[in-house]
Amino acid sequence: MSANQLTCHETLSISNHRVFSSDLNEHNTVFGGRILSMADDTSSIAASQAIRQVQVTATMDHMNFIAPFVMQDAMLFESYVTGTSHRSLEVFVKGLGEHLLTGERFVGFTCFVTFVTVSNPADPPLPEIVPETEEEKFLCSGYADRLIERQRDRDYQKGLFKHLNLE
Repeated sequence: MSANQLTCHETLSISNHRVFSSDLNEHNTVFGGRILSMADDTSSIAASQAIRQVQVTATMDHMNFIAPFVMQDAMLFESYVTGTSHRSLEVFVKGLGEHLLTGERFVGFTCFVTFVTVSNPADPPLPEIVPETEEEKFLCSGYADRLIERQRDRDYQKGLFKHLNLE
């Protein structure tokens, strides 16, 4: 590997959390906003480990609430970088659950988070990301398509913002 390459694993951030009653909504499942907050937290660490530059969250997309987290569950969030461009990087987030009384594991949540660097000309270029596992290869292979999709969404949003009523 060259000096400007990183494996997905080198950017990996892992966070564990036990579900408490304060995390639950009226359905006795973890509130979606809590899950999104945890996804943003862990993905920001993966982004920082990859580029060691100041960056900000730009978007969260492809959010999939697959299975609910409930009391007596542990939530494990894994995040790693799946692609970089000139000033942005994409981080995949996977939220795994474990029923603590049985040991059964499940995928509860996935999403992608895009970060944009607050760069200056002296900052080094963003590294190329090298996938190793089958999961990483699959996710990284779709990065270019997701980047194009986000550009289309950004163009649409610019038009939308012009039409928002502030009253």
